[in-house]
Amino acid sequence: MKILRFLLFPFAIIYDIITAIRNFLFEKNILKSVKFSLPVIVVGNLSVGGTGKTPQVEYLVSILQEKFKVAILSRGYGRKTKGYILANNNHSASDIGDEPLQYYKKFANLNVAVNENRVEGIQQLIQSKSPDIILLDDAYQHRKVKGSCYVLLTKYNDLFIDDFLLPTGNLRENRAGAARADVIVVTKCPSNLSILEQDKIKKKLQLFNKPVFFSTIAYADKISGSLNLTIDALKSKHLLLVTGIANPKPLLSFLSDNAINFTHLNYPDHHHFTDKNIQDITSKFSEINSKDKLILTTEKDYTRLQNKITELSYLEIRTAFLNNDASNFNSLILNSIGVNLYNLNN
Repeated sequence: MKILRFLLFPFAIIYDIITAIRNFLFEKNILKSVKFSLPVIVVGNLSVGGTGKTPQVEYLVSILQEKFKVAILSRGYGRKTKGYILANNNHSASDIGDEPLQYYKKFANLNVAVNENRVEGIQQLIQSKSPDIILLDDAYQHRKVKGSCYVLLTKYNDLFIDDFLLPTGNLRENRAGAARADVIVVTKCPSNLSILEQDKIKKKLQLFNKPVFFSTIAYADKISGSLNLTIDALKSKHLLLVTGIANPKPLLSFLSDNAINFTHLNYPDHHHFTDKNIQDITSKFSEINSKDKLILTTEKDYTRLQNKITELSYLEIRTAFLNNDASNFNSLILNSIGVNLYNLNN
C-alpha cells in the first residue's frame, strides 16, 4: 500500500495545484464566499479519517446551548437522501446520516439539518428556526460559506504537519490551509501526554501562529442502550464489539486496559449494515461460548443498528481537554462569538 501511494506521488502534486488554485480564487474573492448575519462556527480538519469531529461538535453544543439557540448543519455523509432535511423523530440514519441523528437524539432543543449545499442549508435554517449560532460539521474545505470561527482538528498520532496530500498522504488540501484556523485542537491524545511532548507538537505548529489545545477521548463510566451497566460490571462478561468507525483503536485500548474480554467485528466508517451483516453479527454472537455476554457498539453505530439488533448497548464518548484548558478554550470560542455578534450588529 505504501509503495502504491509513493507511485501516485505525481497525482498528489496535481491535486495540490488544483486545491491551491481553488483556495487562491476564494482568498482573492474571485470565487465568492457568503457571510451570514449570525456567527457560523466551522469544525473540520485537513485530513481524511476520524479526527474526533463528532465529540468536538458535541462539546461545542454543550458549552453554547445554555446561552444561545444553537443549530447544526451537516451534509449528512452516508445518507440515502438529497437536499435539505430538518431532523425530526421519524428520521433514521439513512435519511440524515448517523452523526446528525446522534446530535439530534442527544440534545434536546437542538435543531439539526442536513444539506450538501451549505449556503442553502444555512439560509433555510435561519428562515425556519432563527438560531443564534450555527455549527458547520466537517466543513473546513467548504469555502462557499465564510465562517466566523474555524476550529481545526488534527489527530495526535497523525498530525497534518507530518502528512502529505492525497493520494500519497491523507490531506484534503495543503498544510497551508491551517492558516484559516482560529484555533487548532490536537485530538485523541493520551490522557497522560507530557508537557514536554506537547511543547514539541506546538513547536511543529508554531508556523501558523494559532492557539493550540490538546484533547483526549473520555469514555462514560457506564454503557447505555438495552442494558445500563457500569464499566466494572462488564469485566465479568464477554462482549461482541461491533464498530463501523474510522479508527476503533482507542476504544479497543480502553476495553483492554479495563480487562474487558471482547471479540471485535470491524466494519468501514459510516457502514450501512445490511441484512447479511446482521446475520453475521448474530451468528458471531451465538458462537461466543459464554452465558454472560452482550453486544456493544459505539454511540455513532448505535444510530444505525438500534432498529436491527434488539439487545444492543453502546458506550458514549466525549472530548476532554488536557491541562485543565477547557475554560481557556471555552473563553476563546465565546469571545469569538461576542466579537462576531458585535461586528454583525455595528
